[in-house]
Amino acid sequence: MLQNKKVVVVMPAYNAARTVEKTYAEVQAQNIVDQIILVDDASKDDTVKVAAALPGVRVAVHPVNRGYGGNQKTCYRLALEAGADIVIMVHPDYQYTPLLLPAMGSMVASGLYGCVLGSRILGGAALQGGMPHWKYTANRALTFAENVLLGAKLSEYHTGYRAFSREVLEKLPLEQNSDDFVFDNQMLAQIIWAGYTIAEVTCPAKYFAEASSINFRRSVRYGFGCLGTAGAFRLAKWGLRSSPLFPERLRPAVGGP
Repeated sequence: MLQNKKVVVVMPAYNAARTVEKTYAEVQAQNIVDQIILVDDASKDDTVKVAAALPGVRVAVHPVNRGYGGNQKTCYRLALEAGADIVIMVHPDYQYTPLLLPAMGSMVASGLYGCVLGSRILGGAALQGGMPHWKYTANRALTFAENVLLGAKLSEYHTGYRAFSREVLEKLPLEQNSDDFVFDNQMLAQIIWAGYTIAEVTCPAKYFAEASSINFRRSVRYGFGCLGTAGAFRLAKWGLRSSPLFPERLRPAVGGP
């Protein structure tokens, strides 16, 4: 626990049999996590078998693949049902180090931040960590456009390492979001829409054969989805077009971006 708050780590898993045990060991070594929930999205390897053998891990299985966003919806629902005060998403492919769990969790526990992101860009070592040049360039271009449209100043919107307060997860209309990869982006836009402060910490990331990644074609679709989300946010902000992603009831009474 952190400051008497229950910490739950969620792992959205797909074909992570070769890395989930290593990720689990490093999560447990931080000594702050009360429960680990792994949701398998119809993996074709032994992810479920390996995860089920790990002490204290709750394993949930989608009988059919629901997509990355659909997986996260199940992750957050189960975490809230388990009584989580702080929920941290860690990919079981070991691309992001669990060593940052205490730092990210403590920032949420402080009450100052509704969301904390592990940013690959802040430290300036994304390319050294193996991020492909085309992904780095796309990340920077998308982030610039999104900061303009969303009125924010994040270093990146595309990291999969995230910590949330219970309040944020209960408040956001997550079921309105896509079941695909753009879910991540929609979620951050909703957090900004609701007036919560997002913090970032420098996070090294590894790129290797077992680390999950989407191909170029799906990356292009994701990029257009991100721009579409930011555009919908801006139109709703100006009162020109309503969106179920950004309901009026979520907007803070005063202030906000």
